[in-house]
Formats: sequence, C-alpha cells, structure tokens
Amino acid sequence: MITITTTDALADYCQEARKHPYVTVDTEFLRERTYYSKLCLVQLAMPGEDDEGAVLVDPLAEGLSLEPLYELFRDENVVKVFHAARQDLEIFYVDAGLIPQPLFDTQVAAMVCGFGEQVGYETLVRRIAKEQLDKSSRFTDWSRRPLSEAQKKYALGDVTHLRRIYEYLAAELEKSGRDAWVKEELGTLMDPATYITRPEDAWQRIKTRNNSGRYLAIVRELARFREAHAQERNIPRNRVYKDDALLEIAATKPASYDDLGRSRLLLREARKGAIADGIIAAVKRGLELDPKDQPQKAGLDDKLQVNPAVADMLRVLLKGKSEEYGVAAKLIATASDLDAIAGGRRDGAALKGWRAQVFGQDALKLCEGKIALRVKGQNIEAVEL
Repeated sequence: MITITTTDALADYCQEARKHPYVTVDTEFLRERTYYSKLCLVQLAMPGEDDEGAVLVDPLAEGLSLEPLYELFRDENVVKVFHAARQDLEIFYVDAGLIPQPLFDTQVAAMVCGFGEQVGYETLVRRIAKEQLDKSSRFTDWSRRPLSEAQKKYALGDVTHLRRIYEYLAAELEKSGRDAWVKEELGTLMDPATYITRPEDAWQRIKTRNNSGRYLAIVRELARFREAHAQERNIPRNRVYKDDALLEIAATKPASYDDLGRSRLLLREARKGAIADGIIAAVKRGLELDPKDQPQKAGLDDKLQVNPAVADMLRVLLKGKSEEYGVAAKLIATASDLDAIAGGRRDGAALKGWRAQVFGQDALKLCEGKIALRVKGQNIEAVEL
C-alpha cells in the first residue's frame, strides 16, 4: 500500500491519473472537536484491479500541498467518483473553494438504479463487487500517526471496490437512459451554496413546536450567535450550547448573568464571559424585533386545504410508480410533497424534472380526474379516463 507524503509524489500520481477516464476518491476526517472537518487522509484509485493504481495521501504530512489533487479535480476530462459525496465535497470546498467536476456519486446513482434510498457503501460492495468489508477500523482516530496496516487496508478498500461499483452503475444508467436523472440529482451537490453555512439561517435546523413569532425571533438570534461563535473559534456548535439549552433560553428570556445561572441545561462555562454576553444580547435583539420582521417556520401554507382522500390516492399511485421504475418512493416524492399536491400546490419537487415524468404528470391527472387507478395482478396501474 503506497502512502504519498510529498507534493512531488502527489503531482506525479495526479499527472498519471489524468490519463484515465475516471478516478475514485474518498476521505477520512475528524469533526468531533472542531466546527470544520479536519482532513486526515485522502484515498485515490485509477482504473485497475486490487490495489493497482490505488494510493493513500497523507494531508497531515509536513510540507505536503494538495494543489496537485485540486488540479486533478479541475480536469473536466476525468470523472471524479465518490460515494455519498456531500461531506467529502464540503471539505474540499472549505479548503480550496472548488467542487470536483465532472462528479459521479454512486449513492445517488444506486438510488436511481433501484438499490433503495441512501444505500450504504457496504451494501454496494456486497451486492455489486461481491466482496465483504472489514469495518473494524471505521471509527478509529484518523489523525494519529502512524496509521496501522488495518486502517490503511480499510481506507484503501473505500476506493478500490468503488471502481467496480462505478463501472457497473454507469453501464446500468447508460442502458436505462437515466443518466439525466443522476445529473439532476447531483445539482445540489454541485451547488456551492450547499456548503456555505450562514449564521442567519442556522435557526431553521432547530426543531421546535412553538411557532410564536417572538419566540422564533429569539431562537433565530441565539442560533445566529452560536453559529458565528463556533465558526470563528472552529469549535462544534454544541460546545457553545446545545439545542435543548437554546430552546430553554428562548423560553426563559434571561437578561443577566444571574438569570443564566438558573438555567438547567446551559453549560457552566457559558454562564459568564463572551458566550453569556452573546446570549443576553441575542435575547434582547429577539425581544426588540419589530413584529413584521419576526420569522415564521417554513411548512405547508396554513390556508392549504389538504383533501385526505386525494392524498391517499396519491400514495397508492406513488407506490405503483416506485415499483414500476424500481426507485425508492421517498426519492420520488415525500409525504409532504403528496399533501402539497393534494392541497392544490403545483410548485413542488415531485412535479419537476425526472420526477414529473415518473410520477408528477400522472399525479396531476389523478387530481384532475383524468386517470383512475386499477389493480392488475400484483401491480397498481394508471388508466386514462
């Protein structure tokens, strides 16, 4: 197993990789103690058998620059193949401001090819490559050096098996004509906005049943402060305060250190100093916000009248389409998508792109009374009226 520890060796490898139609890529990283992922290892493989053409790149090696790798990522003649690429791409975008192009994500492709929703790498290795993964090194500390032989073997397997998986799925997509489906699904992964976390938007990830405008205004300000504080210091947001503490603070509205001292959930170090000052200021901003500027939770329009009978019919149609096309139902449309269509909304994801061809067009016809559903053997079919 070859481990690259110098920029020159990485440049030589990437120059050779650019002669091939694709390269498989994976990373190992840590994020438990930092806001941004700490890249600990990059695995690469060119087309070949076993460990042929596969290497480990040690980004922690003194003096090593990843710029030759980023030049490979910019080469549009070489497909960069990942599995479940989002976290890997975030690392490269934060570090170098780039997204590898062209991109192929085997998890996305596998869903389109009928392997189920968010299918794992281990499943694809077993079903396509007919191999078994040794998972014993999955949760080891990848920042420690030297890496063990078991760690290296595990890491390399993430790109060597990926070659066969990619070649199989690419051939399946070509046969089925679903290449465009995958490209459409990759749109989010290719969008730089996917990897930019804006403090002002952080509140939208927090789950709360209280939809009061004033309460949500405080939640938004507390989440904004926490995100900015964590980003500036590169620490996990939960090290500032956890979601349950944030919601407690939004409810109790502390105005002083003494108020914070009565919190049941706030970490001790957050009750004084910079974090405490930030909390008190955030609560004050939320309370003083003009009612017309208070946030609202996104969701179905309150005025939307969802016909439950129509929603049930759409679920039956979705199940039939899922079985017909061999694609997971949740990938085609979510429960909220169906409720929105049943309530008269016509702007959802299920009515656009490949989803419209597979399901959306018939869903609208069903709502308009232009088609009916019938049982034929074990299947559900749509019938024109």
